[in-house]
Amino acid sequence: MKYDLVLLHAPSVYDFRKNSLLAGPISDVVPSSPVFEMYPIGLTSIADYLERYGLRVKIINIANRMLMSETFDVEKKLRKVQTKAFGIDLHWLPHAHGSIELAKIVKAIHPETPIIFGGLSATYYHKELIEYPCIDFVMRGDSTEKLMLLLMNKLEAGNTHYADIPNLTWKKGSECGFNPITYVPKDLDDIDVPGYRYTIRSVFKYRNFLDPLPYNGWLQYPNTALLTARGCSQNCLICGGSREAYDQNCNRNSLALRSPKKLVEDIQFISRFSRAPIFILHDLRQGGREYVNEFFSRLKELNLKNEIVFELFQYADEEFFKQMNDSVPKYSIEITLETHDQNIRRYNGKFSCTNQKVIDTLNFALQNGCKKIDLFFMVGIPGQTYKSAVENIDFCETIHLACQHDPRIFYFVAPLAPFLDPASPAFEHPEIHGYKKLCHTLEDHRTAITQPSWKHMLSYETKDMTRDDIVNSTYEAAQKLNEFKLKYNLIDQAGYDDIKVKIEKSMEYIEKIDYLLSLPEDQQTGELAKIQREIEELNKYSICGKNELKWEVQKNYANFFSLALVGLEQLYEDYVNNFRHWLSPKRRKQFQLEPEQRKMKM
Repeated sequence: MKYDLVLLHAPSVYDFRKNSLLAGPISDVVPSSPVFEMYPIGLTSIADYLERYGLRVKIINIANRMLMSETFDVEKKLRKVQTKAFGIDLHWLPHAHGSIELAKIVKAIHPETPIIFGGLSATYYHKELIEYPCIDFVMRGDSTEKLMLLLMNKLEAGNTHYADIPNLTWKKGSECGFNPITYVPKDLDDIDVPGYRYTIRSVFKYRNFLDPLPYNGWLQYPNTALLTARGCSQNCLICGGSREAYDQNCNRNSLALRSPKKLVEDIQFISRFSRAPIFILHDLRQGGREYVNEFFSRLKELNLKNEIVFELFQYADEEFFKQMNDSVPKYSIEITLETHDQNIRRYNGKFSCTNQKVIDTLNFALQNGCKKIDLFFMVGIPGQTYKSAVENIDFCETIHLACQHDPRIFYFVAPLAPFLDPASPAFEHPEIHGYKKLCHTLEDHRTAITQPSWKHMLSYETKDMTRDDIVNSTYEAAQKLNEFKLKYNLIDQAGYDDIKVKIEKSMEYIEKIDYLLSLPEDQQTGELAKIQREIEELNKYSICGKNELKWEVQKNYANFFSLALVGLEQLYEDYVNNFRHWLSPKRRKQFQLEPEQRKMKM
C-alpha cells in the first residue's frame, strides 16, 4: 500500500533496548514509560486534516512497537513503507536523540523521500535541525495541519518553490530558507485535535491496530484527551507552553480556543467507542465565564457514561464545582501545585494563591462529588531549596488533615526532569530565575539524554541545588511521602515496601553509575550492561505505585456493535470523501489559506 505521508514517533533514545539508562522518576507522573512512547496529539490532527483532502496518511508509533517487542525490526518495517514523504515529531525535547537517529535510518533506506520535522522543540531548534543531511523541512508553529497540505501539494507537483509556505524552514541543495511564522490561527474549530475519527478509521482502513497505538498499555486502559486551546493565559516560568514561550516560539499572542460546541461533540464521539476517562487538557476557565457556562450546559445534555478529568491552573470556588458536578455523573481533577511555598508559587505563576485557598479548592471539590484529585509537587523549581523540596510532604499532611483524611486525594512528587523546556522564561533567562543551564544547543540535549542516569541527564542546576541535591531531595521527599501514605492507610504495607525498596535501590544505582563513569571509557559499557535488567525494573514507577495515576474504570470500551458501527461510519465517510476528490481533484491542488489567516502578527 502506498501512502502520501507516513508520520513516525521515535523513542526518546533510539537504541534504548541496548543501552542501560536509569531514567528513574522522570516519567512516573505521565502515562508513558521513560521511552516516552506517547506521541503528540497533533499527529492525529495532521493526519485527519490531510485525509479530508483525499491523501493517505499513516501513523506508526515506532517507540511503542519497539517497546512492545524486543524483536521488532525497525529497518525491516521501514523498508516496506512506500510513501511520498515522512514526518517525524520533535515536540518534547527528550526525543532529541531518538527523532534524529530515526531520521538518519529513514534517509538511509529512502534517500529520495523528503523528511519533515515538526513540534514545539523542532520549532525552537529549526536552524540546527535543517543542518542535518537527513532532514529536508521543519514545519514550525503550533498549528501545522493546513500548512502540511500546502507542502504536500508542492511535493506532489514537483514544485520546489517553498518560500510562499508560511512557517516553513526548508533547504534546496545548499540553500536554506526560513519563512516567517505568519500563520497563527485564532481558533481550533476547523480541525479535530486530537483526530480520533482518523484514529478509528485508520485501524480499519490500513488493517493494523498496533502501529497507531498511543502508548504501551493503551488497549488495557484506553483513556483519551481533548485539547481546549493552543497557547496559554498563564506564564509559568518553567513551562515551554507558557504565554511568553508561545509568543516567542510560535508567534502566538492570544489563545486559540476550541468552542464548547465542538468540545462536547468530541466528547460525544469518544463516548461511542470508549468508556475510559476523558482528560480535558488545560483549565477550561481560560475561555472565560461564558465559555465555561456553555460547555457545562451542553455537556449536561449528553447523559455521559465516561468520567471527565479536569485540569486546574488556579483557585476555584464552590460554585465552579457545583456546576461541574451538575453536568457530569463522574469527574476528577488534576492540580500541579508544585510547592507548599506560596511565595514560590506566586513567583512561578502556578496556583498563585494562599495555602488556605488551595485547601478550600480541594474541599469544595470533595464536597461536590469529585471522585479523585491528583495533586503534584515538583523538585527543581525556581527559588526552591533542598529543605523546601522535602517540606512539600509536610504540606501533604496538612492538606490531608484539613480535608478530613479524605482518601480521594492522591499525592505525587516528581523532579523537573530531564530538561528545562526551551522557550520557557527559565530557559531564556536562567540567571534571572536562579538557574544554571548545563545544556544550550540541540546537540547538548541529545548528548544529555543518553547519559546512564537521570542525574547526568539533568540539563540544569539551580542557585540553591546541584544535580546531586535535586536527585537526593527527590528520593528523600519520595520516601517521606511513602511513609505519609502508609501512616494514613493511603497505601497498604506491600505497596509501601515495594516503593521503599525501589527508592533505596535507585539511590544505590545512582552511586554505582557515578562510580562506573569514573572508570576508563572502554570499561564503562560492559559494566553498565551487567546492570541493565535491574535498571529496567527500577524505571517502572520508581517512586510511586503503578496504579495511583489511574482512575477506576468498570468498563474500558463500548459494546462491540457500537465499536463496529463507528468504524463502518468512518470508512463510509472516507469513501465518500475520496470519491468527491476523485470527481474534483482541483479542490486539493488549489487549496490556499484564507486571507484572514495570513494577517496574523509578523
